Amino acid sequence: MAELTQQTSTVNRIFGKEAGSENGESERLRSSAGVSPLCPQCGSNKLWRDGLRYSLFGDRIQRWLCRNCGLRFSDPIDVQRAWSMFERVERVDTKPKKATADLVITRQICVMETKNLAAELKEIEVPRRDELETAKGKIVEHAFWMQKEGYAEATITRRIRLLKTLANKGANLLDPESLKITIAKQQKWSTKTKEIAVETYACFLKMQGKTWDPPRYKACRKLPFIPTENELNSLIAGCNRKTSVFLQLLKETGMRCGEAFMLKWTDFNFENKTVDITPEKGSEPRQLKISTQLIAMLNSLPKEETGPFNYSNRHFARTFREQRRKITYKLKNDRIRRITFHTLRHWKATMEYAKTKDILHVMKMLGHKNIQNTLLYTQLISFENDDFHSATAKTVQEIQKLVEAGFEYVCETDEVKIFRKRK
Repeated sequence: MAELTQQTSTVNRIFGKEAGSENGESERLRSSAGVSPLCPQCGSNKLWRDGLRYSLFGDRIQRWLCRNCGLRFSDPIDVQRAWSMFERVERVDTKPKKATADLVITRQICVMETKNLAAELKEIEVPRRDELETAKGKIVEHAFWMQKEGYAEATITRRIRLLKTLANKGANLLDPESLKITIAKQQKWSTKTKEIAVETYACFLKMQGKTWDPPRYKACRKLPFIPTENELNSLIAGCNRKTSVFLQLLKETGMRCGEAFMLKWTDFNFENKTVDITPEKGSEPRQLKISTQLIAMLNSLPKEETGPFNYSNRHFARTFREQRRKITYKLKNDRIRRITFHTLRHWKATMEYAKTKDILHVMKMLGHKNIQNTLLYTQLISFENDDFHSATAKTVQEIQKLVEAGFEYVCETDEVKIFRKRK
């Protein structure tokens, strides 16, 4: 009992009293510096708490994330307190005559260090530094080769990003078998992503004049997701101004998002209510009609020389996904989360075919060169049981407004023309 009392007093002396004085000093420093520290990189005080980490003695060290530069760092006062605690234990451990309590503390520290060491000794496949440096050089060389061969800029960017991902995941780009293993281990990748990775690496080997036996990944073609018009309108209304205009343009024209990003102000003819589309992916150029509502929305954007939508594609898509997530949460409709930029193209083609029953018209609207790609839209949705909005018109002006709003003529009775539009 006496020995236990002596151990307790020694522990309190080392970790209690001195730690308490250290905590008092930390609180004094924190009160003088503010509630949160400043970012050591940019000096900003706009910080987020980003979890805790623990020292060998169980001290909690606050982690911070800078909202300006994205730097993640530890609270310097907590780190200083943890190091001072470690130094005090080292001083106790190096005394010629160790007390029983000091021996217990030292053994406990050794046990914790053994546990941490065992956790860190897990087998992790990390590419060697020389392999990474070689891979980076080959990837840069491949980018210049694709540019020389005339590949599209979007294709070059996508393939270079995928090659970097494979190299960071441990693949040796000079060894086809290593790449096969790396692709096979990606459990979260879809079959289509793996198929694209195989095509990307085949192009990489083509630059070097090599061949390989590629793995067999064949994605199953699925019917695209087609939302309702009310869901599209809810998404467009909930986004910010630039994103709303962009989505409304895709909804009315069915163009690809890459074609929309390339648009210039000179491509719009507000008098004739048309837009000229410069194609991508080998499609046909075309001119499509736009509504008065879309023209008003376009006029609200700043008239920059580069065009209305000349933004960074990845940044714009990231902003759209964040807004879509918030709208999905507000409306409690998980179907909205499935809407992408290309979903609007599928929706426009499906509705256009349901309205006209003319597959050649849909083919020209989408810019397809092969009608087999357009035939997919003939079997997407059955509108036999759909509900309609109905409207009547007598004068030419009323008829014109209904047609511009998307209503289609049904019949005429008592000199009144009846129109309808799917809900």
